Amino acid sequence: MRPGKAERQEQVRVVRMGAIGPGSAADDIVAVEEPLEIRVGDRSLVVTMRTPGHDLDLARGLLFTEGLVERPEDIAGVVHCDDVPEEARGNVVTVTLAPESAIDESHAGRTGIMSASCGVCGKSTLESISVSCPMVSPGPRLDPRLVLSLPAALRKGQSVFDATGGLHAAGLFAADGRRLGLAEDVGRHNAVDKVVGEAVRFRRLPLSDTVLMVSGRASFEIVQKARRAGIPVVAAVSAPSSLAVSLARDGGQTLIGFVRKDRFNVYTGAERLGGAAAPSPEPT
Repeated sequence: MRPGKAERQEQVRVVRMGAIGPGSAADDIVAVEEPLEIRVGDRSLVVTMRTPGHDLDLARGLLFTEGLVERPEDIAGVVHCDDVPEEARGNVVTVTLAPESAIDESHAGRTGIMSASCGVCGKSTLESISVSCPMVSPGPRLDPRLVLSLPAALRKGQSVFDATGGLHAAGLFAADGRRLGLAEDVGRHNAVDKVVGEAVRFRRLPLSDTVLMVSGRASFEIVQKARRAGIPVVAAVSAPSSLAVSLARDGGQTLIGFVRKDRFNVYTGAERLGGAAAPSPEPT
């Protein structure tokens, strides 16, 4: 039986096998992945593969973090579409823009079928992103112990990951460790968009006193989305990419990677970690 559109996990039949001996049939739980079409008025703008849940915030966050709208106030409303075939019900949302607001066509070329890759690279792209994303505010100074506590705090909110082992997560935290928002998704960028989209919905931007914690690596797009939302600190369980480091340095963000039980690496913005020495200059 096909899961309902709001369900985020599905039971499947598997064969469990070891190095020797016959396998045995068993039930397993996998994360649901389905397409979400985002429309603006009567125009189909983008289709993204996502895990159902927080779809309306995903649409809000994606439009804002990709620069398709300039301000949260440009989005007047988001609803699921009812006038679609039954098989698409729950997988199509329509965004209504505020009067005199419009999609930024200079960024519309990045829409289409969204995948896990960023689809952008090179110095010219970094420069163009720097223009559309202002420098972040000084933001909070953080206790290193707070940073070390974030993976466990994120993990506590990953209920679907507990069942499936197959989802990324993004969490927004205050400087004192309070969790302000959390989302899971098969796409790490979608998880960030869902968290930012909630802030867009409640007009909480810029998120200048917060920390974004992600369960995987810190890619260029994650740093870009955080910078668009005004988030000064991005921390990841895994590694950042070189372009992510460049963008974070350019925007005045603190970028932290390999956050583990008792250590982490600070790639940019070490001044926000009280007493931390700055990384050595890049070799020329």
